[in-house]
Amino acid sequence: MISLIGTYECKMDAKGRLMMPAAFKKQLAPVLQEGFVVKRSVFQRCLEVYPKQEWDLVMAKLNKLNRFVKKNNDFIRRFTAGVKVVEVDANGRMLVAKDLCQFAGLTKELVLSSAVNIIEIWDKDAYEQVIDDAVVDFADLAEEVMGNIDLDELS
Repeated sequence: MISLIGTYECKMDAKGRLMMPAAFKKQLAPVLQEGFVVKRSVFQRCLEVYPKQEWDLVMAKLNKLNRFVKKNNDFIRRFTAGVKVVEVDANGRMLVAKDLCQFAGLTKELVLSSAVNIIEIWDKDAYEQVIDDAVVDFADLAEEVMGNIDLDELS
């Protein structure tokens, strides 16, 4: 499993290309040639970039769902809506499809943020707004999510 670290600002050009930050390229070096999957986030107005091997793990879980259950079928359709396979080119750039840019409201200024095993792509202003909005509630959220977990069990 990949564990990514970092939050970086970058710019997107008029063609929808962004330069993958050097720190992410270094962390992703073992899987860089396999490519990536970019999709809409379920919970936020941002994009999620999955290294191909991480995406395959998610797809293995989805593949266990019974497709003859309408709710499962609807979930799969929505979860995979707009999914694109992308590669980092020889210059270290990744092309983000226009429909995905529109979904996430991406403009020229972006933030690429690690989220454990994936990278989120945010419009810079939207990212700063979400982070600012979360500051007040973060202590309560941290306590609720992590407070009852025995940290020794996580290792």
